[in-house]
Amino acid sequence: MYGERVTSVDRPATAPDPHAEPHLHGHAQPESGSPSHAPAGLPSDAEVHAHAAAPSFAHAGAHAPAGAPGAPWPGGYPVAYQPVETDRFTRMVMRLHARAPRWAVPLAALGCVGIGIAYALISDPTRSDPDAAPTCLLKLTTGLDCPGCGGTRALWYVLHGDLPAAARHHFLFVFALPFLTWLFVAWAGNRAFGWKLPEIQFSPKVIGLFLAAWGVFSVARNLPWAPFTSLYV
Repeated sequence: MYGERVTSVDRPATAPDPHAEPHLHGHAQPESGSPSHAPAGLPSDAEVHAHAAAPSFAHAGAHAPAGAPGAPWPGGYPVAYQPVETDRFTRMVMRLHARAPRWAVPLAALGCVGIGIAYALISDPTRSDPDAAPTCLLKLTTGLDCPGCGGTRALWYVLHGDLPAAARHHFLFVFALPFLTWLFVAWAGNRAFGWKLPEIQFSPKVIGLFLAAWGVFSVARNLPWAPFTSLYV
């Protein structure tokens, strides 16, 4: 009897039947119609079937209710994103944009450009007094030309057909003006009238080179030596 597993009556224990159902190992199979009594610590057959029939939220993306089977948190899954409700002004702007005709946005942009042109023509910055206070905050406080100083005067000279004088006040503005004009015409024509005009595509490298040139120009125009003094406005 040495090496054999024994029971309380000191007899060899019968080996479990490998063909028997797994949940019947270790306890007797209940008779048909009789309630199932599981040993202590094990779920009963009724609890097993109820758990299998209940919906599982283990892989669900929705918020699992509190106490639901498969929910890892007592209150269910936390909500990862709550949509932010837009304010009243934003909703009004979105409704106006949805109801506006297709030519409304290009017309508004053209109106902004027209206001800038009208300001340059009416103010006539070329006739300001020599001792007049500059309107640029950087030049007013430091005496240095900012990257945009001279742009209004350059626009005034362009509108009057004097390109050399316009380039004298802001060379990069005159250089970029034809590209900006064509970009606006192609965009507005496509948006308002459906024109299929070819649009200029600028790579990030080209844009970076232009910004770098603008930075060099902004520094060079403030240098107190010739020929850079000719760029001072």
